[in-house]
Amino acid sequence: MESTSVRNLPATQASGTPVTGDDDSHLDQSIAMTDWLAALPQIAAIFSFENGDLKLVCGNESYLAAFLLMTERSKAPSRVVSEWRERMIDFIQSGRDSDNFELRREGKLGPEYFMCTAGRLVGQQDKPAQYLFTATDRTGERTIEKNLRRELLSDGLTALPNRTGFGEEIDDRLANATWPENAQFGIIAIDLSRFSRVNESLGPMAGDELLITVAKRLKSSLRQGDVLARIGGNDFAVFARLNNGLSDALHIVQRIKEALSSPIRLSDLQIRVDCAIGCALSINLDDDPDDVVRKAQAAVKIAKRTGKVEIYRNGVLKEAQRRFSIESRLRDALAQGGLTLAFQPLIHLQTGEITGFEALARWSDEELGVVPPVEFIAVAEESGLITPLGRWAAYEAAQALSRWDVKFGQPLPVGVNVNLSPIQMARDDVASMFEEALRYSGVAGNRLTAELTESAIVADPDKARKLLVALKGLQMPIAMDDFGTGFSNLASLHSLPIDILKIDRSFVSNMLEDRDKAIIVRTILSLAESLNLKVTAEGIETQELAHALQQMGCWQGQGYHFARPMSENDAFDYWRARWNFETI
Repeated sequence: MESTSVRNLPATQASGTPVTGDDDSHLDQSIAMTDWLAALPQIAAIFSFENGDLKLVCGNESYLAAFLLMTERSKAPSRVVSEWRERMIDFIQSGRDSDNFELRREGKLGPEYFMCTAGRLVGQQDKPAQYLFTATDRTGERTIEKNLRRELLSDGLTALPNRTGFGEEIDDRLANATWPENAQFGIIAIDLSRFSRVNESLGPMAGDELLITVAKRLKSSLRQGDVLARIGGNDFAVFARLNNGLSDALHIVQRIKEALSSPIRLSDLQIRVDCAIGCALSINLDDDPDDVVRKAQAAVKIAKRTGKVEIYRNGVLKEAQRRFSIESRLRDALAQGGLTLAFQPLIHLQTGEITGFEALARWSDEELGVVPPVEFIAVAEESGLITPLGRWAAYEAAQALSRWDVKFGQPLPVGVNVNLSPIQMARDDVASMFEEALRYSGVAGNRLTAELTESAIVADPDKARKLLVALKGLQMPIAMDDFGTGFSNLASLHSLPIDILKIDRSFVSNMLEDRDKAIIVRTILSLAESLNLKVTAEGIETQELAHALQQMGCWQGQGYHFARPMSENDAFDYWRARWNFETI
């Protein structure tokens, strides 16, 4: 803080006629004022207002340095001084007792900020009213605030705007830029594929280096006026002005692809960066930018599945919102026991006996209604909820067998098949899960069959082999589900400890009308026989199909011809009714 000594300043230094002391009392009063102002730690001055103009009575040294000398150095009053005088005069003429306002001016080291206060002083009726002006330097606080705001709005790693900063940048450009008639804006969302593998294999520092390099390349590919932001861990987004609609957006996408086409060097490795790209275009400049960003993110999720650039289409956002609702409600359902298992019988085609049931997850939600398994299982796999869902299904299937045994008075001569997701196989300790399910229920391992798909095996053959060996150690049968739709070969079938092949319903349902499908079914049955594997046919809808498969030598079948999936109690009653009939 500068010196707080006080000077009686002639009013001509500020504006107007000098203020002089006419008697001793006025002098005493002036001395008292100067002493009082000297005690104040901030900029301070006292003014009177006569003939429509401000007149300086006295001010301390800080006021002199900060305001008065600044005015004297200027040939004409600066914008800041003019603004200050206008605010003071407006306050005086308003009749209010006090007022607060902020002044900003350019200093030698950048912007300076002052919090100003004006107040009316109590004086004598025959004397002009006087007003106290004080100003506190808030430059340091505003600098800290500015730096904190910059940190809140930007990504610390790449220095790009973050999700919040991206929104503010968009708002600023929409509000202040000059846009031609019928102009649009677009959002291009970019998701780096397999980024997590870089972190897992090379460490987080390599992942950070990759993100910095990608950010630089993306920025170099954009046009002037486009805004690049990092809106998530491995997610980037571009705000682009589109004078030619979709063609402009696709041109930017092509530039982005070219920028990322060459490998990135990390240490001694060359890393190729693949990305999924989704675009959303505004209808006009009045569209909500946040809404367009959400649409682009919905499009990029589809691009991750299709491997192509995706443009948002009507209905995609609703689908994404439904998937989000399903995820949220499913999480609650898993925590609160809101799911059930349904059991579809497996029938021995040669004898007609019930050999077991396939356990199928079912969900009826108060808000969403009945949610199809194909829908909520896909959401579970995408969100990571497939692990608790799969564990619940395994535990519940084993417990259902245990409850049936108690009802019957002895172990039933049936088992239950439990489906395994490839995502759960990759993330969970599946062998430990089944060991616990068997141990908690007291059920023998040969009564719980694990069903896994071809794709789960092809994704990581070595890990799949270790898992299957561990399950065989629990005496569990293993079935390959949806056989014929994946990429299995004879070598993998021969080397893996698989007991059952399940022919996908896409081959079975129409095999009587489609000669090619009938040939495929016969081939699979012949292959299974040569490898000493049993075969289950899915999707048996008619008596004719069941009879044809029986004639082909198929071991087991399931489908609506025999029964639809049913509740645990109905499944037990269904088995007992068939068992009683067979034993008569």
